[in-house]
Amino acid sequence: MKILNLYSGIGGNRKLWGDNHDITAVEWDYSKVEVYNKLFPNDKTVAGNAHSYLIENYTNYDFIWSSPPCPSHSKINNAGTREREYPDMRLYEEIIFLDKWFDGKFCVENVVPYYKPLIQAQQINRHLFWCNFKLGKPDIEEKAQIKYDNDIATLANAYGYDLDIIKESKITNKRKALRNCVEPEIGKYILGRAQDIYHKSNQEQQVLFTDD
Repeated sequence: MKILNLYSGIGGNRKLWGDNHDITAVEWDYSKVEVYNKLFPNDKTVAGNAHSYLIENYTNYDFIWSSPPCPSHSKINNAGTREREYPDMRLYEEIIFLDKWFDGKFCVENVVPYYKPLIQAQQINRHLFWCNFKLGKPDIEEKAQIKYDNDIATLANAYGYDLDIIKESKITNKRKALRNCVEPEIGKYILGRAQDIYHKSNQEQQVLFTDD
């Protein structure tokens, strides 16, 4: 599959995808791009605006994963301790755009917001997922190290990251970069669901062509 991984960060969702796909990752923070390149050297990386890249390149992919910025939607960040701000509507722009115009399978991920989601989503642990396919109910228990407030070493171990690569990086807030990761097991599960549908669709098309 040709996969587009938007707002890729350091690749929590991508970690267990393997190297059998043609993957392009887009991330604006070059310090995170450098870490991503070390972790996934076979992927193509783009240091740039993921929102713009999506609308300009969406027709080139079979599966698109997007994790737009979450702070303006978060319950924690909107608990009265920070300056008020508008919710970042890129989240819903991408969901609506992909649902209307994208022919492949997509997954848009974000936090559980402080308001009622404007578009119904599917929830797994602390994440919401907007997909054009059913996720089912995976038996993936959220790790305590990830769920609660922990240090960099504990989080790196929970996600299975090389702590030295994280420590040596130029990422300013390393703990936040790790906390922002989607649990690798969830990323693997969702890609697997999309991949099954993708292969089934291709097999059905081959049957149609054979019958013709």
